[in-house]
Amino acid sequence: MKGWLGISLGDVTGVGPEVALKAIAAEAGADDIRYLLIGDEMHLTRLNHSLSLHLSLQKFTGYQNRGRFFTVNPAVAEPLPENLPVGSPPAARASVAWLRDGGQRCLRGELDALVTAPVNKEAIIHAGHKFVGQTEFLSELAGAPRTAMMLLGMDERGRWLRVALATVHIAIKSVPEKLTAEKIMLAIELAAQSCCDLGLNRARIAVAGLNPHAGEGGQFGDEEITTIAPAVMAAQKKGIDAIGPLSGDTIFYHALNGGFDAVVAMYHDQGLAPLKAVAFDSGINWTLGLPFIRTSPDHGTAYDIAGQGIANPGSMIAAIRLAKQLASRPARSVGSS
Repeated sequence: MKGWLGISLGDVTGVGPEVALKAIAAEAGADDIRYLLIGDEMHLTRLNHSLSLHLSLQKFTGYQNRGRFFTVNPAVAEPLPENLPVGSPPAARASVAWLRDGGQRCLRGELDALVTAPVNKEAIIHAGHKFVGQTEFLSELAGAPRTAMMLLGMDERGRWLRVALATVHIAIKSVPEKLTAEKIMLAIELAAQSCCDLGLNRARIAVAGLNPHAGEGGQFGDEEITTIAPAVMAAQKKGIDAIGPLSGDTIFYHALNGGFDAVVAMYHDQGLAPLKAVAFDSGINWTLGLPFIRTSPDHGTAYDIAGQGIANPGSMIAAIRLAKQLASRPARSVGSS
């Protein structure tokens, strides 16, 4: 590792800056990683004081700086006044500027990884930006069309659940139309590669069906027959240990109990509902297929508790730890030994 981890602070009227500062305070003793906090300097300084974290925040002037914790606000981001209302346009616009700056620094090779704090899609759209999500934004910024979202987390017994999504932020009624064998195949390939990146001993991928009971042989829809099964067979021909389509009501139970190393879900809530049931406070969002490492806590801006100092940093801590783990491992590919 070069020793630099970037954190874009997301929407300052949410809990992102709070969980970011709490997380790096918790991780400070684990290693000598240097943190670049991409956000509003005055806001971070006030928050550091109000939370009594006593982090030695320094203004970033270059990567030769000595110290551990640095703040930088890109020139394109407007200075933010104190006490902004939740979801305010200035905060939304700043969150996009900070996200872009973090991605660009990664693309220039200046950071080992980027961890992104939560943003609010509705606030960003109302502020005048076309925005689907941070995953899609960074994929476009990097010119990386072959990406997928993986959510992963560990339960109280130390069992991991890893879920890659074939489709992401679309309406449920659009899923059958948007779901293609190519998208499923991509999610399978990236899920298998993620297992290698994590250093797992195997990469057994379970692929969920779309319909109840995986369609019951075409009785409840035919997507399993026409779309999902062909993608699984194509993955198998490439040497990937994939199985499916399997019924969505049992697949996650078997994955959690070690039967599979990752699951490919067909749509957003099919994958996220079980993941959040297992690891609500420690789930991680990992963008697969980018040319750099990007992780994020698996929660939103939590406007209802923002500014109270009570936000749980568990998910941000987990996202930071995964980013550091991935950055420290040598690159491997599926099938390498």
